[in-house]
Amino acid sequence: MIFQSSIRTLARFSGNNLFKMKFIDIGANLTDLMYSGEYNGSKRHDSDLQSVIARARENNVEKMMVTGGNLEESKKAIELAKEHSDLFATVGCHPTRCNEFLEDPEKYYQDLLQLALQNKDQVVAIGEFGLDYDRTKFCEKDVQMKYFEKQLDLCEATGLPLFLHCRAAALDLVDVLSKHRSKLKGGVVHSFDGSAEDRDKILELGFYIGINGCSLKTEENLAVMKEIPSDRLMLETDCPWCEVRPSHAGHKFIKTKFGQYPAVDKKKWKE
Repeated sequence: MIFQSSIRTLARFSGNNLFKMKFIDIGANLTDLMYSGEYNGSKRHDSDLQSVIARARENNVEKMMVTGGNLEESKKAIELAKEHSDLFATVGCHPTRCNEFLEDPEKYYQDLLQLALQNKDQVVAIGEFGLDYDRTKFCEKDVQMKYFEKQLDLCEATGLPLFLHCRAAALDLVDVLSKHRSKLKGGVVHSFDGSAEDRDKILELGFYIGINGCSLKTEENLAVMKEIPSDRLMLETDCPWCEVRPSHAGHKFIKTKFGQYPAVDKKKWKE
């Protein structure tokens, strides 16, 4: 399983005694329009997605899990996975986009289910789904909760693990997962930025925790993250978002830096 293999690293260089880290990126938003050169509805450059994938491979990223944020993105993620044998996909609907269920909830659910069932070689998890109480302006809590629980049925129907999103909602997330624990196959809470208490409750359920730059913003974050057991820790870029920025507490621990690529506001195009 791609989750279980994501923390297997260390492959020996041929001809010497050095070791080379190998990686699996468990969260890459490669369907984002920025990779097609589009920023806020304006075309700024040709697609550079193939170059992005090539650079990842050159830097020892052996596999990437392309995140599906809704039905259409899930379809695109699967198409990318079909084009590249080292890419895999998730199928699901992000909590802030669960209003997409409302027009015809059963059809939306069935479309997600069939997409997962018909593409078993590419789809490795259900998600990205969960709860986001920081951004209820996009989707109200009750709608998020209803379709968070509904998507747990996808996990049971497919036998796939969960790729979970959680913002300011850990108590409710853990409560729901606990109630449905018997029918779930585990998974990961990605882009984790919660408290030590949140961390421990997630770990007690047997889930993995995924971290990226958003997990390493403050000294408090660092104190929480360093206590995640290494066999329950997963790495992700959440690209094109969530890099470790110079303003983040975690930036001081980065040894390999690319000065020619300074941190920028990705919502704006810069030559």
